[in-house]
Amino acid sequence: MTEKEKCRLGLLYDANYDTEILADREKAKELLYDYNRLRPSQQTEKAELLKLLLGKTGDSLIIEPPFACDYGYNIEVGENFYANVNLVILDGAKVCIGDNAFIAPNVGIYTAGHPLDVEQRNRGLEYARPVTIGHNVWIGAGVSVLPGVTIGDNAVIGAGSVVTKDIPSNVLAVGNPCRVIKEIKQGESGCQ
Repeated sequence: MTEKEKCRLGLLYDANYDTEILADREKAKELLYDYNRLRPSQQTEKAELLKLLLGKTGDSLIIEPPFACDYGYNIEVGENFYANVNLVILDGAKVCIGDNAFIAPNVGIYTAGHPLDVEQRNRGLEYARPVTIGHNVWIGAGVSVLPGVTIGDNAVIGAGSVVTKDIPSNVLAVGNPCRVIKEIKQGESGCQ
């Protein structure tokens, strides 16, 4: 079994020394290097590079540079996707984001984790768990979404939150660890 196959199965895999995995990350870094150095006016070129890098996109997507990811091909975003500056997606496993997602600055979405056992960790082993983010989700500034998490449709994740467990649809969730603080009613503006 290859290291990529182990990764897809959620098993420990060699993320640091396997030549195939390293080559995939190098390819993504080359595309990201070009993407992050385009001028703001080069919107067409940005969209073309994102479509080369990402596994699936809608027609309308904006990711403000700088943007970083591991592979790109494990990332799927829906229609009308917007991410502000400093988005980091460690996509050892699939990251699926629905339509109309809005991601604030300095957000990290992480599928990768490392074993507690020091010998395994020192051998470069890690695991990857998929992350799913629903439609119409707003993720606030400085949020970290950890491996294996699902965030439901229409959810809002407050700034600075660390999302360690699934968040249901139609809620406002905040904190470290992130927890639901209220249900969102349709038409609610959030303005006081």
